[in-house]
Amino acid sequence: MHPGAGKWKFLAAGLLQVGSTDGVVKHRPRPLLSVREAARLLRVSTATVYKLCADGDLPHARILNAIRIVPGDLALFV
Repeated sequence: MHPGAGKWKFLAAGLLQVGSTDGVVKHRPRPLLSVREAARLLRVSTATVYKLCADGDLPHARILNAIRIVPGDLALFV
């Protein structure tokens, strides 16, 4: 197993929302927030969100060249 695999499993689990209808379990991806969306929700600048991410204060995922934030992580930060 890759040394960082546990971290990614945890992230992937947080991105999936489990629902059940008629006993059938379905996985739906939860929408991720962009830096701009997170900044708007926090009522701060995008530079502030980038700094929070860089300092490790706000959990985030880097997808290619974009930073994405799980809405639940943003709520926990607040």
